[in-house]
Amino acid sequence: MQHIFREYDIRGVFGEDLTEKRVKLIGYFLGKKIKAIGDYAVVTYDARTHSPQLSEWLVSGLNAAEVIVLHGGMVPTPVNYFCNFNTFRVGGKDVTPAGGIQITGSHNPPEYNGFKITIGKEPFFGEQIYALGREVEKNGSMAIPTESDAIEIDALGSYVDYLEKEFSHLKGFDPKMAIDCGNGAAGVAIGPLLEKLEIPAYRLYFEPDGTFPNHHPDPSEEENLKDLKKLLKNGADYGFAFDGDGDRIAFLSRKNNFKGDILALFFAKTMKNPTVIGEVKCSQIMYDGINEIGKAIMYKTGHSNLKVKLKETGADLAAEVSGHIFFNDRYFGYDDAIYAMLRILEMLKNGFDFDAEYEKLPRLYSTDEIKIETTDSAKFTIIKELEKILNSRRDELGIRDIVTIDGVRVIFDDGWGLVRASNTTPILVTRFEAKSPESLERIRNLMNTLVDEAKKAVR
Repeated sequence: MQHIFREYDIRGVFGEDLTEKRVKLIGYFLGKKIKAIGDYAVVTYDARTHSPQLSEWLVSGLNAAEVIVLHGGMVPTPVNYFCNFNTFRVGGKDVTPAGGIQITGSHNPPEYNGFKITIGKEPFFGEQIYALGREVEKNGSMAIPTESDAIEIDALGSYVDYLEKEFSHLKGFDPKMAIDCGNGAAGVAIGPLLEKLEIPAYRLYFEPDGTFPNHHPDPSEEENLKDLKKLLKNGADYGFAFDGDGDRIAFLSRKNNFKGDILALFFAKTMKNPTVIGEVKCSQIMYDGINEIGKAIMYKTGHSNLKVKLKETGADLAAEVSGHIFFNDRYFGYDDAIYAMLRILEMLKNGFDFDAEYEKLPRLYSTDEIKIETTDSAKFTIIKELEKILNSRRDELGIRDIVTIDGVRVIFDDGWGLVRASNTTPILVTRFEAKSPESLERIRNLMNTLVDEAKKAVR
């Protein structure tokens, strides 16, 4: 059972991993933690077909823990985060939730689902989730009755009204854009928001459908952008795509697909003396460019890690290559792809030329994430062994620096290579970047050889 309790969330197959008994227990023990700081919790869910059933079981557990559940229905994950920073009128008084749980499988296949959790405005992750899993397992015989009563709140309306007010200056703007919501939950927020702001757009797959009949809801995969790219060839100048729960964005022009790290650099250019946090997979272009106008911080991969670091440092922005964008500047410091889209539209209206700015950047060559299969028991040991090998041969290999904040990022004069253990799956994740195709191939081959050496050493 413990495999469903992951670094950043709880996730598994509905009916197999996520059973009635288990989900009720998750709700109960989460409820105890929420109840320690307040009475109210917000529950919302994504477009998956089994999300309403999981909601009933989860709410039953929360009720058993004497938490008052505020239910917001089907919304993107950022709406759940938003609720934790806002008040709702309940029983004649204004209340702020002590916690929020979004039922979502994010970009996983349709049979998956899970929970993203916030308690006291902070992400609930890492050892907190692992400890919750142990608690649920230890109390597996505990029976919790079905009691799914909850107070309905207009979480979506509050969110849309807030964004309409914050971006009222965009009213009537027509950037000639196309938007692909991938039949996920993002469409239920973006549709009414576009109408309120009177912004036209070509709309693809706005209707929520948890079977995802048109394509998989993961905009970081090029194959899932085919239909959007067709519209960019036939009328649209810009395109946006969202993952299944609306916390990751892809932004494209007719010429370019701007990854999360490049977007972070462009966002930083609109801020005064910005501090920006990036993950270890981010391009050196981002770090160098931000350091010219402010301060860049390299940190661990993972949306929960970046939210915590953002709060700790008071930085303006954080970003992952995959399209998680976290605005602390003018916002609440969590990843919200819909808010990021509005900030991009604001830049377009103000005349920011994304293609021209992109062409000014140094020319580097990079790979996407490349995955190496291993086991959960071996992956972290392999990284430790790799670090030993690299340090022992530092001069011989021409290594300029080794960053070990999350795996190993090995920096050479002509590029870098990253190897890190995935926190959620039994794989090693690699990424490479260099000043020429030849350097890229050399670094990639070298790092792959060293990984093989490390794997042999730990067998």
